[in-house]
Amino acid sequence: MNIDMIRAAAARAEGQIRRTPMLTSPGLDAIAGRRVLVKAEALQFTGSFKARGGWAAISALAPEIRARGVIAFSSGNHAQGVAMAARAHGISAVIIMPADAPRSKIEGTRDLGAEVVLYDRARDDRDALGARLADERRLTLIRPFDNAEVIAGQGTCGLEIAQQAAELGVTTGDVLVCCGGGGLTSGIALALQSEAPGLRARPVEPAGFDDVRRSLASGRIERNPEMAGSICDAIVTPQPGTITFPIMQRLCGPGIAVPDEDCLRAMAAAFRHLRLVVEPGGAVALAAALYHPNGLSGEAVVVVASGGNVDGAMFARALGVLD
Repeated sequence: MNIDMIRAAAARAEGQIRRTPMLTSPGLDAIAGRRVLVKAEALQFTGSFKARGGWAAISALAPEIRARGVIAFSSGNHAQGVAMAARAHGISAVIIMPADAPRSKIEGTRDLGAEVVLYDRARDDRDALGARLADERRLTLIRPFDNAEVIAGQGTCGLEIAQQAAELGVTTGDVLVCCGGGGLTSGIALALQSEAPGLRARPVEPAGFDDVRRSLASGRIERNPEMAGSICDAIVTPQPGTITFPIMQRLCGPGIAVPDEDCLRAMAAAFRHLRLVVEPGGAVALAAALYHPNGLSGEAVVVVASGGNVDGAMFARALGVLD
């Protein structure tokens, strides 16, 4: 993995992937006690940054391999990113999704033309299921984070952060990234190393599912003991990736874990101050900036609001904390 792969992914994404805005609000600054710059990936195509990695991975395939179709496993955001890219390239996509994924994500994936295969998150092995279907149907497996081209695609977000933060006068400080397996975090970290070395990526996860934070602290890959129990479904993964972890270990600052309740508060704050809809897993970085400021460096903090694909009931629950 290197910056050249990220730049190449950015070139292939021209006209296909949105350059999302960097948003600010005096209200958020007041809560955090410092400037808060929000990279609004919830406004990306398909509602999350995953459109970047999906496009990067599929567009990089050799035409004869791509024509056979692709397969992916995802709780919803990677699913929709891959499905969108597959449809644009005129190929088939099979997406393996947990049965308890938000209904909006399952339906959104089907609406993009993908075949959805559901599995039990707590009992089934999605990796084994994906490998078997890929072999049987001769499909190319597009992993959600442990794939070099996916990481490169997510890294294009880091290129934009470096430029947009500089335009706002921010060249040093922490960049808080919602983190599951580490594809977005490692991609952004690689981009920042080259384009904005004064900015440091830091992974943020839901409390109790903080495998990356614990892995960085111990120096070895740690697993989550459970795979269900957080409202942040988009970033609950078994463990960091074998590709992503060494990158994060080399380039990232310490991880941060935040409770689900603070994610709900952050969702409400994003709506109140930015009129931005963010899902729970996409709000963990903002929750860290607003409610867990100890240990953050610099007068400003960059926050990646990574996704906005939230069911109405969950969003209403978040907005309830405003009352």
